[in-house]
Amino acid sequence: MAKLIPTAERIKRARALIQKAREIPVEAGGWEDFTRTARVKDTLRQARDLVKFAAYNPAVPAETKKEIQDLLDEIIRAEKEILHPGSD
Repeated sequence: MAKLIPTAERIKRARALIQKAREIPVEAGGWEDFTRTARVKDTLRQARDLVKFAAYNPAVPAETKKEIQDLLDEIIRAEKEILHPGSD
């Protein structure tokens, strides 16, 4: 049976994954760009998967649900900032 992870720990891990995605180095052209894009998208997907259903849990307080929604918005912003810098 899968181990249950508390919501606070999920949020903490998701923030760490966002930071990890920001730290993926930019490499010089060619296939490295595709590899970096895939790594960034996969890391942010993992962060999103950690918290996406936690907001639907009735035991989670409203403040935490707001924090989760803010985190999901941050993931979207991070992807745009990392993969498309300067395009707003």
